[in-house]
Amino acid sequence: MAKALLTIAIRHEQDVVVARQRAREIAKLLGFDGQDQTRIATAVSEIVRNAFRYAKGGKVEFAVEGVSTPQLLLVQVRDEGPGIANLPHVMSGQYQSTTGMGVGLIGAHRLMDQVEIQSTPGVGTDVLLKKILPARAPLVTQAQFARITAQLATSMPGGALEELQEQNRELVRVLGELRERQDELMSLNRELEDTNRGVVALYAELDEKADHLRRVDEMKSRFLSNMSHEFRTPLNSIRALSRLLLDRIDGDLSGEQEKQVGFIAKASDDLAALVDDLLDLAKIEAGKIEVRPIEFSVANLFSALRGMLRPLLVGDAVKLVFDEPPSALTLYNDEGKVSQILRNFISNAIKFTEAGEVRVSAQLSEDRQTARFCVADTGIGIAAEDLMRIFDEFTQLPSPIQGRVKGTGLGLPLCRRLAHLLGGDVSVQSERGVGSVFTATISAHFEERDFTASAAVDSTVELGRSPILVLDDDPETRFIYEKQLRDSRYQPLSARNLREARELMRKVRPQAILLDIKLRGEDTWRWLSELKSQPATASIPILVATSIEDERKGLALGADAYCLKPLERVTLLEKLDALIGRRILVIDDDPAARYLMHKLLSDANTCVLEAADGRSGLIAARRSRPAMIFLDLGLPDFSGEEILEVLKNDAELQDVPVAIVTASVLTSDERARLGRRAQAVIQKSDLSSERTRALLASNGV
Repeated sequence: MAKALLTIAIRHEQDVVVARQRAREIAKLLGFDGQDQTRIATAVSEIVRNAFRYAKGGKVEFAVEGVSTPQLLLVQVRDEGPGIANLPHVMSGQYQSTTGMGVGLIGAHRLMDQVEIQSTPGVGTDVLLKKILPARAPLVTQAQFARITAQLATSMPGGALEELQEQNRELVRVLGELRERQDELMSLNRELEDTNRGVVALYAELDEKADHLRRVDEMKSRFLSNMSHEFRTPLNSIRALSRLLLDRIDGDLSGEQEKQVGFIAKASDDLAALVDDLLDLAKIEAGKIEVRPIEFSVANLFSALRGMLRPLLVGDAVKLVFDEPPSALTLYNDEGKVSQILRNFISNAIKFTEAGEVRVSAQLSEDRQTARFCVADTGIGIAAEDLMRIFDEFTQLPSPIQGRVKGTGLGLPLCRRLAHLLGGDVSVQSERGVGSVFTATISAHFEERDFTASAAVDSTVELGRSPILVLDDDPETRFIYEKQLRDSRYQPLSARNLREARELMRKVRPQAILLDIKLRGEDTWRWLSELKSQPATASIPILVATSIEDERKGLALGADAYCLKPLERVTLLEKLDALIGRRILVIDDDPAARYLMHKLLSDANTCVLEAADGRSGLIAARRSRPAMIFLDLGLPDFSGEEILEVLKNDAELQDVPVAIVTASVLTSDERARLGRRAQAVIQKSDLSSERTRALLASNGV
C-alpha cells in the first residue's frame, strides 16, 4: 500500500502556490536533484491550477509507493468539477482553447514519467502523476518516512512573493547551467582538435614501427602468460606461510620476527598484484578476455566509485569531486571494465596530488557514438617529454612523491588495453607543477561482433501463434518458458537484456511481454514505466515474473499482472489468456489480405492469429480455440466449404462463428448456401473497421 506523505486542500488561489512549494520540498526530501525538483513542482502546480480554475478547487495528495529501490513518487490531484468532455482530443495536442485548456496536461506528460487521467463530465477529474525516484536515492524506510512527514508538518510554506523569487532563482540557475555546458562544449571541441592532431602524428610514427612492435608484442605476450602462471604457485605458498607465522600457529614470534614476516607478507601481496596485472595484460594480448556489455547509467557508476574510492583520501587537503552527469546518459558497454579504468585513473590522481582536488566527469560525443571520461587533478603533473612513456609497461617516473607511493607501472598500460578492447582509447594532458587530465574514450554502444552468443535476435513468428516477448537474463529460465509454451498458441521470442528487447520490438509487436525485473547489471523498472507511458506500446499487456516482492510498485508503474518466480505452466498460460483476451483467426493465403484484416481487427484486447492455408488454419483453430474465424474461400489446399465442413464436425470448434471473406463475385444461390453454414458472407471490397467490429459484436465476441 502506498505511504501517504501529505494532503493539501485546494480552496483558494494561494493554495496553488502552496502545492508547488510542497511538491518541491517533498521532491528534495526524497532525493531528487534540483532539475527534477523543478520539473515535479511545475507539473504539480499546472494540474492544481487547472483544478482551481475549472473546478473551483479540489485536493492534492503526495505518496510513496514501493518497498525496494527505485521507489515511486505518486501525486494525485482530484476535483469535482465539470470534467473534460473531449479528453482524447485535448491530449492529442491539436485542441485549440482560448483559456489554455490542455497545455498544463500535456506539459505534465513531458515533465513526469507517467500521467494517468480519468475524467467524467459532470462528475470530476482525477489526475495521477508518477515519478521514479533516482537510483542513488536512499530507500524510504518507515523511520525515514516518519522523519519526512514530521518535517513537512513543522515547516511552513512561504507566500507568493517567496515562490516568485524561488522561480527566478531556478531560472537563473538553469541559464547558468546552459552557459556552463556551452563553455564545456567549446572546450571539448578544442581538446578534440588537439587530440586529433596528436593522433595523426602518432599514426605516422606507428606505421614506421608496426612490424617491429608486432614481433615484440608476440614475444612479450608469451613471456607474460608463461611467467605469470609460474610465479603464482610460489607466491601463494609464501603468502600462506606468512599468514601461518603471523597467526602464531606454531608458536609465538618476537617483535623483530613479526616485523620481518610482515615485510615478507607485504612484499608478496605487492608481487601478487603485479602478477594479476600481468595476467590481465596477457589475456588481452591473447584475445582471451571477454567483454560483457550491459546497459548502465553513468550516474550510478559514479555513485559506486564515489563510495569505493573515498577511503583513499587520508585528509582534507585533497577533495574527490564527481561532476553530475546528464541524467539520461546511459551506455551499452562493459561496466566492470569501465569502472576498472576509472579506478586506476582516480587512485593514481589521489596518490600524486598533495593538495587541491581530483575531479571526475563524463560527456557524450555530439554524434552520440562515444563517451568521454575525464579525471583531472591538481597534482605534481608530468613533463612533456614523459607523456608518451607513462603508458609503457613497468614505467615509473622519478618524483619526490614516488618514494612514498609504490606502484607496478602496469596500471596505465592496462587502462589503455582495456579502452582499446571497449572500442576506444586513452589520452593525457599534463603540465609539470599544474596537474594532469587523463581521458578515456569508449564506445557508447559496444558492437558484439566477436561473440557468437550475441547473434541477431530471432524475430520469426509462426503463422497461427501469438508472439510473446520473454525478457530474462537467465538462460535456464528462458529454456523453461520455451518448454512451457511449446505446442501452445503462444510463441516465445527471447531477449537477454534491454538492448535485445528493444531491437526485437523494432521488428515485431508482441501480443504480451513476460518481464523479469532484475537483469545482469540492470533493472527494468524504468523500461516498464517507459512502455506504459508511450502511446505506441501502452496497450501491450505486461506480465512481470520476478523474485522481487514489490507487487504494488509494479502495478503502479503499469504492469498488468505481477507474479513471483517460478511460474507453473498452467499459471503462465492462464495469465497470458487473461491478459491477451479474445483471439480472432484469419485464414487467407494472400499476405496483403491478412495484413488488412489484422489492421481492421487489432485493438487493445484482441489477438489476431494468421494462417496461410486450410491445414495450418485448422491446426491454429484447434490450438487457440478462437472467438471467431474469418475464412477466405480460395485456399491452396482446401476450399472454404471443406473447411466449414471440418469445423462443423469438430466437437470443440463447431460453435465458433465463421465469417466468409472473399474477393469472388457470388451468385445469390452460392451466397445463400454459404449463409446456412457461416454467420456472414462479406466481399473483401466491402471490408471496413466499422463492419468487422459490428460483426464481432453481433456474434457476442
